[in-house]
Amino acid sequence: ANCQSQCSSGLGTTADLGSVISNSMFDQMLKHRNDNACQGKGNFYSYNAFINAARSFRGFGTTGDTTARKREIAAFFAQTSHETTGGWPTAPDGPYAWGYCFLREQGSPGDYCTPSSQWPCAPGRKYFGRGPIQISHNYNYGPCGRAIGVDLLNNPDLVATNPVISFKSAIWFWMTPQSPKSSCHGVITGFWQPSGSDKAANRLPGFGVITNIINGGLECGHGNDNRVQDRIGFYKRYCGILGVSPGGNLDCGNQRPFGKGLLVFTM
Repeated sequence: ANCQSQCSSGLGTTADLGSVISNSMFDQMLKHRNDNACQGKGNFYSYNAFINAARSFRGFGTTGDTTARKREIAAFFAQTSHETTGGWPTAPDGPYAWGYCFLREQGSPGDYCTPSSQWPCAPGRKYFGRGPIQISHNYNYGPCGRAIGVDLLNNPDLVATNPVISFKSAIWFWMTPQSPKSSCHGVITGFWQPSGSDKAANRLPGFGVITNIINGGLECGHGNDNRVQDRIGFYKRYCGILGVSPGGNLDCGNQRPFGKGLLVFTM
């Protein structure tokens, strides 16, 4: 409608998202999400819920040229698929066809409550991982809920029971910078450019930096890591389905994690 503002920033509308990822591509990418063994069976993670949630986040999957848009969607679904995977090495259709299997953190998770006056934990509520990005901790549920207009401190399980809220939690995390880190969105769209200290830490533009943002303290900076390889495997598969090259710097094995000093390698 308003081409001047849309074109000058390179931002599209959510209506454009359907041209980046169609319903059939979505179903192919998340092929086994409704498998009997998966919590999400019954189509909890639906295409319509995803598109509906994305409407609240201007620029998500609609920023830049076609390559940038496709890479963002591939990267978003790769990272979230790793967090929710039900796959195993010899799984039917391969391990990377089993993203979006789980709604809630597996095992017997704790309450993930860090005492906070700004984001106080509600009595009896637990803030373990839920939804596509497995959002956890009260200090993430609080600001996420504020941003999307839902009281997630008192109702954290909405992230595992309401499909649109579930997707919104993941897209919120994807779009929101957490200092000193860029947003995942900023990296994949090229808005983030490495500083001198980033370059010294081998944090160069690419999928690897996104893994560093999400879980770098545990997964990056120590050479090969199976979790990182799983994220990359999903990303490559999804890039293939979307018809885009994955770009460079996919791994973070040689990147220093954000917020870590030079001593990280010697400890």
